[in-house]
Amino acid sequence: MVGVSVENYLSAELDSPVKHEYIDGVVYAMSGGRNVHGTISSNITIALGSRLPEGPCQAMNSDVKIRIRLPGHTRFYYPDASVICRPNPQDDLYQDQPALVAEVLSDSSRRTDQHEKKEAYLSMPSLDLYLLVETDAPVVVVYRRTESGFLREEWQGLDAVIPMAEVSMELPLSEIYRRVSFKTDSE
Repeated sequence: MVGVSVENYLSAELDSPVKHEYIDGVVYAMSGGRNVHGTISSNITIALGSRLPEGPCQAMNSDVKIRIRLPGHTRFYYPDASVICRPNPQDDLYQDQPALVAEVLSDSSRRTDQHEKKEAYLSMPSLDLYLLVETDAPVVVVYRRTESGFLREEWQGLDAVIPMAEVSMELPLSEIYRRVSFKTDSE
């Protein structure tokens, strides 16, 4: 089966009212998320943008595609937020060297974000931090690059602050979950 070429995908995305992810020639429409997903995603982008120091790194929202190249494979994903410190100088249609990627978990994306996307993102030499952000509790799982691979960390509670020396900042969970209400066991 012959799939969609990268060039055709990128061209079609320019005019498409719906975002699509691309995996090895197959194009998948992205579904809309719940309000809490949008709130958390926006909060992450705002917090990253306001806390990043002056310099080469810039926060990006979910409109920016990330290209991932693996041996014999090409993927384009739209993460919920990212930090780019080395912009793609050849093409304004995507980025391919993120330092940080954040995905907000939902029922429909959880398995993909925790497995396929995680493995793809962690294969990128530029990536230092991969954040998986829960929507029903203040919990963020961070995969942090170390000399021996990626270390999994879990940050819980609105008082927690994620140190991110890799991009010269800290990220408080209180900012990620600003204006988000959580259900209690009695609800």
